[in-house]
Amino acid sequence: MPDGGPPTIVSIAERAGVSIASVSRVLNGQGARRDTTERVRRAAAELGYVPNAVARSLKGGRTRQLTFAMPDIGNPVYVAMVRAIQEVTKAAGYRLLLHSTDAVAEDELAVLRSLQDRTSDGLILVPIRITDAHVAALGAAAGPVVVIGSLPPGVPVDSVRADSVAGATLAVRHLHATGRRRIAFVNGPADTVPGHHRELGYRAGLAECGLPYRPELVVRTEFGVEAGARAARRLLPAGPDALFCANDQLALGAAHALLARGLRVPADLAVAGMDDSELAQVAWPPLTSVDLGSAERGRRAAELLLDRLDGRPAPPGGERAGPAPRTTTAPPRLVVRASTAPATDPKP
Repeated sequence: MPDGGPPTIVSIAERAGVSIASVSRVLNGQGARRDTTERVRRAAAELGYVPNAVARSLKGGRTRQLTFAMPDIGNPVYVAMVRAIQEVTKAAGYRLLLHSTDAVAEDELAVLRSLQDRTSDGLILVPIRITDAHVAALGAAAGPVVVIGSLPPGVPVDSVRADSVAGATLAVRHLHATGRRRIAFVNGPADTVPGHHRELGYRAGLAECGLPYRPELVVRTEFGVEAGARAARRLLPAGPDALFCANDQLALGAAHALLARGLRVPADLAVAGMDDSELAQVAWPPLTSVDLGSAERGRRAAELLLDRLDGRPAPPGGERAGPAPRTTTAPPRLVVRASTAPATDPKP
C-alpha cells in the first residue's frame, strides 16, 4: 500500500498485476474476464479495501442502501417488520440501515430531510403521528418514501396500512362472545394514528354488541408494559370483566398486574391485545391478540419501495408503477389463546 494509507484502485491494480481500468470495471460491477475479476477481488480483500458507498452514489446515482425508520427498535412489531423488509431488500442487492426515532416528530422529519444527502436511496418510515410538517416533508422528499401507517388524502407517497379499526372491533366482539359485558379498554395516546383508530374500533365493537360506552372503563396511556400495568390497576375499581389492550405490550403489563393482585386470567378477567407479537405467544397465559400483519406490512412496503426505485411490476393487488401514490391494507386476523377462555358464568 503506498505510504501506508488506505488501499486505492492504484494499489489494488499493482497487487493484482492488472490495469487501473480493469480494477475500476470489476469494482463497479461492469464485467471483466473471470481470471481478472478473481485477481482483483483477491487483491482488494488482501489490502482490506472497503468501497465508499457515498462516493459511488455520487458517480453512479445509487448507494444500494435503504433506510427503515421506526418508533421503537425494541418493539417486537418492528422487529418482525425489519426481518421481512431485509429479506426483500437483501434479495434485491440492497443494504438496510435502521433508525429508531423514539416517535419524536423532529427525528422523523430529520430522517426525511436526510434523503437529500444521498446516503440512502429510499426510506420506509413508521410515524405514529402525522402533522402538517410531516405532510409537507413527505411531499418534498428528495427520494422515494413508503409510509407504514395511515396518511391523510393527497399525500404523494406510497403507504401500507393496518386496519386497526376492524381489528379492534374483532377483539371486542370476541370478548363479548365469551360472556364478557364490562369490557375495559387500555389505549395508547389518542393523538396517535394507532391510538385513534383502535379507539374507533373499540367503540364500534361495543355498538355492534349492544354495549354502552362507559368512560370509566377507558384508560389512555403510553404504549408500554409498565404503562399497561398501571392502567390495569386504575381500572380495577370500575369492575371490568375483560381488558382489551391496544397492543401486546400493554396487555402483557396488564396481565402481570392482575396476577400480582391475586386475580386469575382469564377466570376473573379476560385479557386481549393487538399485534400478535412474540410477546403474545410467550406470555402466561398465552395472550389472545389481533394479528395486524406486521411482517406482511414490512414486506409490502419493501416491494413498493423497490418498485419505485427499479421500475419493477407492482406487487399483487397494487397498481402499476406511476406518479400516483398507492395504498395497500393488511387485513386483521384474531388469534385466540388461553387469556380469553369463556367466562364460567356468562352474563345475559
